[in-house]
Amino acid sequence: MSETTRPPVAVIGAGPVGLAAAAHLAGRGITPLVLEAGPAAGSAVREWGHVRLFSTWAELIDPAAAKLLAPTGWVRPEAGAYPTGAEWAERYLQPLADALGDRVRYGARVTGVARAGRDRVVDAGRDSRPFTVHLATGERVTARAVIDASGTWAGPGPLGADGYPAAGESAAADRIAYRVPDLDDPAVRARYAGKRTAVVGSGASAFTALAGLADLAREESGTHAVWVLRRGLGEDTFGGGEADQLPARGALGLRARAAVEAGHASAVHGFRTAAVERDGERLVLVADDGRRTGPVDEVIALTGLRPDLSFLSEVRLGLDERLSAPVALAPSIDPNVHSCGTVRPHGVTELSHPEEGLFLAGMKSYGRAPTFLAMTGHEQVRSIAAALAGDHEAARRVELTLPETGVCGGAGLSDEAGADSGGGCCAPAPRPGRPRPAAPGGGGPRPRRGPSLSPP
Repeated sequence: MSETTRPPVAVIGAGPVGLAAAAHLAGRGITPLVLEAGPAAGSAVREWGHVRLFSTWAELIDPAAAKLLAPTGWVRPEAGAYPTGAEWAERYLQPLADALGDRVRYGARVTGVARAGRDRVVDAGRDSRPFTVHLATGERVTARAVIDASGTWAGPGPLGADGYPAAGESAAADRIAYRVPDLDDPAVRARYAGKRTAVVGSGASAFTALAGLADLAREESGTHAVWVLRRGLGEDTFGGGEADQLPARGALGLRARAAVEAGHASAVHGFRTAAVERDGERLVLVADDGRRTGPVDEVIALTGLRPDLSFLSEVRLGLDERLSAPVALAPSIDPNVHSCGTVRPHGVTELSHPEEGLFLAGMKSYGRAPTFLAMTGHEQVRSIAAALAGDHEAARRVELTLPETGVCGGAGLSDEAGADSGGGCCAPAPRPGRPRPAAPGGGGPRPRRGPSLSPP
């Protein structure tokens, strides 16, 4: 069967990694079909379009994607500039999707993936059958392989420290937001101006919310943030600061520290939310040890993200029981052991499942682990595309050198993702036979900073 008559490779999600996967497949002569639930490329990215990434354009553009875009007259953004999510979508993701043409379909929400004519139990003839991808419209798409790059944006973590919604959380949903607020939007600004808001979380998203509320407090009296952390306060609470190899990320942590030091935010640490109670028109958070916050008007829960595995129930996945990441990958990204500076590049070997031809890529491949880097996703799909093309040597080869992005005192271990040690992003000692990448200006290869795909 020629490539023109073979079924396409289905790519779920027209986000940064899904579109990069399509570009790599197209570059190898394999037909991709990108299925995007939203109305445009980067639909999830656009939902946090007001947030500025702490990674530069140079770190956010996949090489195969840039090659595909070159003949279209696309103007590459300034390498050293930091885009917002909206700019990333409009200036790169949408042009890339446009260049792929009818190989990208919008409004195509995937509701199921299976082997044609085989449920998860059946062995007979399984590997010889193509995949059937079920869409919400009732349509079924035949595919030779499936790359699920649908991300984790649709699965925000709850307030409850045990992983479930806290008692009373659902009843208080009108006062709880699970995203970084866009305080430039007048309606959103009015919701928080002059109010007391609990911000639950200890990662970069929480830093962003704290910094924004502090700016609002300087303009609107009565505005105050109560920062609720599940872990304790320490030197690493605010990240790496000026020593962070991602300068914008370090600056974000310093802004959060300044918010606390200026009195615009007060920290409540070691607080594991068990319940949300009403106090008149306000809310009170109750910890599992009985402690209570003072009454607040609003709550912003930024406690991590989770993958949606519901539409993969009829295929055979090999997932780690803690992280919901591929079994072979999980030990390398476990936040109980690793910080963002110790995760190594990886490819098809670590991403394979018992269901041959099925891959989770991008943020979804990391499950609940918080250490995903955008350039890691680009390397993942480069390797997967090579394997699907039969170029197994290229699939095994690592073509990405990740830096040790963290520094001691960084905020790499996210308590929201299950790491309760309160550890930071301490750069590891060089391993035998694996020299540490040279610092910029050194005699070895210049390390490339790996950007976070998550909104900062």
